[in-house]
Amino acid sequence: MEHKIHQGRNVKRFREMLGIKQEILAFDLGDDWNQKKISLLEQKEVIEVPMLQQIAAVLKIPVEAFQNFDEEQAIYNISCNFSDNAVNNNGFNVQNINPVEKIIALHDQKIALYERMLQEKDEMMARLEKLLESK
Repeated sequence: MEHKIHQGRNVKRFREMLGIKQEILAFDLGDDWNQKKISLLEQKEVIEVPMLQQIAAVLKIPVEAFQNFDEEQAIYNISCNFSDNAVNNNGFNVQNINPVEKIIALHDQKIALYERMLQEKDEMMARLEKLLESK
């Protein structure tokens, strides 16, 4: 049986990773959006491409991330490729990955994510200030 990618769940995952609440995503998508509509959207297995493009633009994530990210496959790949003694498919090339290098790489990824989240927060604050000024 073929495993299907759940695009709505992917929207939710990436939104949560960025620390963006449903209400904020709804605000950024426009006047006809609200938290309830975002919740319903995140339950959809397939989302229309124009809608994915709008969400991608707001979250600054490629559309392909929502269309192709498969958590089960990612976990499988990580467990196969990043164990302490990962072995290449041909059986001849053994990689000994240093745990310290893994920790440094994870640390660098977290720093990049935090920096992006801070930038998103600053942009969100600017949008909220602009919204308050217009009222």
